[in-house]
Amino acid sequence: MENEKEVKNPPVPEKEERVTTKHSLKLGNTKLDYTATTGTLFLREHKDESKIKAKIFFTYYEKSGVKDKKSRPVIFIYNGGPGSSSIWLHMGAFGPRRCKMNADGSAPKPPFEIVDNKDTLLDIADLVFVDPVSTGFSRAADLEHEDEFHGLEKDIEAMGDFIMRFCSQQGRWMSPKYLLGESYGTTRSAGLAGYLNNEQGMYLNGIILVSSILDFGTARFDFGNDLPYILFLPTYAAIAHYHGKAGKGTKQSDFLSEVESFAVNEYLRALFLGTALPEEDKLEVAKKLADYTGLSEQFVLDCNLKPSIWRFTKNLLKEEGYSVGRFDGRIKGRDGERAGDHPETDPSHSATAGVFTTCFNDYVRSELNYDSEKLYLVLTGRAHPWKFDHEGKYVNVSDRLRQAICRNTDLKVMIANGYFDLATPYFATWHTVNHMPLTPELQKNISQTYYQGGHMMYTIDSERAKLKADIVSFIKKSSNKK
Repeated sequence: MENEKEVKNPPVPEKEERVTTKHSLKLGNTKLDYTATTGTLFLREHKDESKIKAKIFFTYYEKSGVKDKKSRPVIFIYNGGPGSSSIWLHMGAFGPRRCKMNADGSAPKPPFEIVDNKDTLLDIADLVFVDPVSTGFSRAADLEHEDEFHGLEKDIEAMGDFIMRFCSQQGRWMSPKYLLGESYGTTRSAGLAGYLNNEQGMYLNGIILVSSILDFGTARFDFGNDLPYILFLPTYAAIAHYHGKAGKGTKQSDFLSEVESFAVNEYLRALFLGTALPEEDKLEVAKKLADYTGLSEQFVLDCNLKPSIWRFTKNLLKEEGYSVGRFDGRIKGRDGERAGDHPETDPSHSATAGVFTTCFNDYVRSELNYDSEKLYLVLTGRAHPWKFDHEGKYVNVSDRLRQAICRNTDLKVMIANGYFDLATPYFATWHTVNHMPLTPELQKNISQTYYQGGHMMYTIDSERAKLKADIVSFIKKSSNKK
């Protein structure tokens, strides 16, 4: 009797994980019922759809009882880093549940608390919070080659593929579609606008940029690049004004208008002339810089009229023994010693990191029932070094956004700026927008809003409510749905 050949069972295709839970939220006198779906979506190789290249973790909030998804906007939301998960916008700004902070955005004492978010955007749109590869629970299929996703272009491609596959799975191609990114997430959004439009034929209704950076030349304090000193100055002044070190007795708006005018006139001329600047003019500029920044004239002169961000945050409140935050200059911290040109840490990051990490790790497991033993990577160095693919020049994606607006003239852009944000200063965004060569008519497609907060202005109760109101107005005007 011949031996029968061994029959091997074919491998079982791996399935995407999905966990669905039902919830409700009271917004004023209205009860909002919604479904939350957490899980993974597979990204597949373009040349071979059978091969999985990454597993993207997401949380999808969908209002219950909506019969026609075509009439309901959907917003894809993510943070930046590079290397950041989406928990900041998820649990701080727009999700139906949020970390409870103190009203002014400072950190409460542990243990922390999760509360209903009356400022969620779920009442006006369905929300998809997305973690890029190597953040959150998202991973490359081949961990040995995960660095292939760690770069400007590959990140845009991966997130664009996620959005298209998600719309196909969930039937959202005909819905009004929005991107909402923060910090480096705004860089990603500008790239995505071009990728989705030009490469895949997906047109967006709107893009919301929170604490925007599109031109990295505006924020790099490198030798020979004087631009950041000019563009950071109004934020230095806003922070000095807040701490009572400058502009005493003057309204913030009037003070900043004066500083902005100085920045683009006398200060710009002084930096342009360099050592050719007459000594008398140099002393006059140093005096005004001291008046506007709260730093001493001698310190400003010692910096050659160019106090960098780290020297400012370390020295503004040095006599009181404090440094101030980069993400939010309102927030103070203590260093081990007063000497030095750089704070030991960013106290404004410390004010949020522990609260958000603790709350989300509990929330995703206890309320969303996503039981994963994997480590949730909140803000990870695994994504570094990040490949910007622009050797010899600063990354600038503003022209990609301009091209997307020119191709889709109905595309609207809203930019949210915090006055006390030293990571992505508001005046740098002003400069970037004003250097996008759009026609006067298309310039109207871009609007900017301002808040009395920092990089994460939404941690402050009053500013989160204002940000929501501004976004609701923006979506109503741009969704093209009656």
